[in-house]
Amino acid sequence: MKRVHNFSAGPAALPLEVLEQAQSELTNYQGTGSSIMEMSHRGPEYTKIDADARQSLIDILGLDDDYEVMFLQGGASLQFVQAAMNFLGEGETADYINTGTWSTKAIKEAKVFGNVHVAYTSEGSNFNRVPTSEELSLSGNANYVHFTSNNTIFGTQFATEPETNGVPLICDASSDFLSRPIDIRKHGMIYAGAQKNIGPSGVAVVIIKKDFLARINNSNIPTMLDYRTHVAKMFHTPPTFTVYLISLVLKWVENKGGLSYFEKLNQQKADMLYGEIDMDNFYTGTAEKASRSNMNVTFRLPSEELEQTFISEAKSHDLVALKGHRSVGGIRASIYNACGLESVEALTNFMKEFRAKNG
Repeated sequence: MKRVHNFSAGPAALPLEVLEQAQSELTNYQGTGSSIMEMSHRGPEYTKIDADARQSLIDILGLDDDYEVMFLQGGASLQFVQAAMNFLGEGETADYINTGTWSTKAIKEAKVFGNVHVAYTSEGSNFNRVPTSEELSLSGNANYVHFTSNNTIFGTQFATEPETNGVPLICDASSDFLSRPIDIRKHGMIYAGAQKNIGPSGVAVVIIKKDFLARINNSNIPTMLDYRTHVAKMFHTPPTFTVYLISLVLKWVENKGGLSYFEKLNQQKADMLYGEIDMDNFYTGTAEKASRSNMNVTFRLPSEELEQTFISEAKSHDLVALKGHRSVGGIRASIYNACGLESVEALTNFMKEFRAKNG
């Protein structure tokens, strides 16, 4: 069976052992004679999968009873709307840190519901950096501070949570969720599209602190978009197969050693790639060094023509999905949890050969 070195930004590579387990259970889930896709979402088989996935998240993140865990449809893009609809009202203010395309979109949606104060933006430097806490200009009366922890397009990442003087954080953690330990107590809410680190597309993981949830005072939220609806019960049919795959990935994360294991591995992969980029001026990183992402490594070559050649020749070496986002071009290697060290070694070896031939 052929498996390429997959550097896709999302939907991204999944662990091979997870795919193989899903394959083995596809038509006959645990001896039931049916696929999980064919079973009731309220039956014992699926409700156990759902409960196990939630428990795995609780264990991996070290959550206590102060937090609610949900699997919601619509991806992170719907969360741009839903978070503001629930926690930002007319005449109220939320602070947003603008470090890229996705935070720009979140700001646009939030303005529909209340006042948005942009506490920082790196738009003027083409989003090549994230701020230090000292650079933030917070409003002082915000309901929450929203930030995007990792920026897939521009290859930047917050090294730690921004300091907000006690104001709850809402974090779009889509592209570095479960890649490293976090300070969960600073967050009122975390959301993440599953298709980077924890499963296939189709689900957003949403984690909300109970006392933050209690701040919702808007009675005009549509039922489906009210977080309290989904905390109370399984309100509608979830994407059962996607949650099943998430449950398998979460068990894989636990079995590997949890967040500390992946923090070390992801740092090792990133150091290897950035070391090759920084060797000379043939490859040029696009993010400031202090803001570099350990998930999405972005760089340029001396010309766009050479970049196209790089992408084409890389594919012939089974190194795929290296084309940068269409809005910025260049090269992007996404090295999420399921991207193994051997894939990064194969890429850096190719980069050495390509430099020697074209430098």
